[in-house]
Amino acid sequence: MRALTLGPKGTYSHRAAKSVTDDIEFVESVTGIVEGVAGGEYERGIVPIENSIEGSVTESLDALADRNVAVVREIVTPIKHALMAQTGEFETVASHPQALAQCRNFLSEEYPSAETEAVASTARGVERAREDPTVAAIGHPATAGDGLQVLARDIQDSTSNATRFVVLAPETERSDAGGKSTVIIYPNTNYPGLLLEMLEPFADRDINLSRVESRPSGERLGDYIFHLDFAAGLYEDRAQAAVDELRDIATHGWVRVLGSYDTEHVL
Repeated sequence: MRALTLGPKGTYSHRAAKSVTDDIEFVESVTGIVEGVAGGEYERGIVPIENSIEGSVTESLDALADRNVAVVREIVTPIKHALMAQTGEFETVASHPQALAQCRNFLSEEYPSAETEAVASTARGVERAREDPTVAAIGHPATAGDGLQVLARDIQDSTSNATRFVVLAPETERSDAGGKSTVIIYPNTNYPGLLLEMLEPFADRDINLSRVESRPSGERLGDYIFHLDFAAGLYEDRAQAAVDELRDIATHGWVRVLGSYDTEHVL
C-alpha cells in the first residue's frame, strides 16, 4: 500500500505513517498529499489535522474542503520535541511553525537572543542544522543521528502535547463504520441562528461534537465553511438523520461526508 505524507524522513507525520504502511513517499505540502490521494496516485495519505497546543492545521482543513477524499482512520501521537545542534553555540532555531510555537516558552527563557526560522517540516529543520553549525533544530530526538547533539529534551511547553493525524483514502473507500465521523458543510448563506441550526441536529440526538471549526470559503468576506467531528458512526440512524438535516440547511451549498473511523494511539 503506497502512502504519501509530509517529508522528508523523520517528520512526526512520517512516524504516524509508519503505523499504516512501510511504503511511504514524501511531499512538502498537505495539499500535495490530498491531491495525490484524490487523484488515485496513492492509496493512503497521512496529514496532521490538529495539535493539542496550537489547534487545527488550517492547510489540512482547506485542502480537505477542496477535494473529494475519505478519512478511514485517526492516529494520535505524543509530540516530544528536542533541541538539536552541532554545538551549543548557534544563532538560529529552525523548525516547522507549529513546533516553534509549541516550544515558545522554552526558547524565550533559554535562548532569548536566538532567531527562529520557519521551514516546511521538523525534519527539514534537522537538515538545516546538519548543514549549518549556526542553526539548531527542533524535532524528535531520534532524528539527531550522529551529526547533531541533543542539547535539551521534552522542550514543548505542555507535557500533554499531542497531534491528531487523519489517514486519507480515495472517496470510494469511505466507510460508515467507526466511532467517530467528520463532515464539512458549506451553507453558502448567512443569517441569524445559522450556526445554531447546524448544531441542533446533534444536540437533539445526544451526539457529542468533538470539534467545530470554521474557515473562510474564499468566495466573499464573512462567508465560511464549517468542519464538524462528532462521536458517532454513520452506521447509526441518529447520525444519518443529523447529517440529513445538515443537507436540508445547506440547500444553497453542499455537505461533504468524509466518513466514519476509529482512533489509534501511536507512540
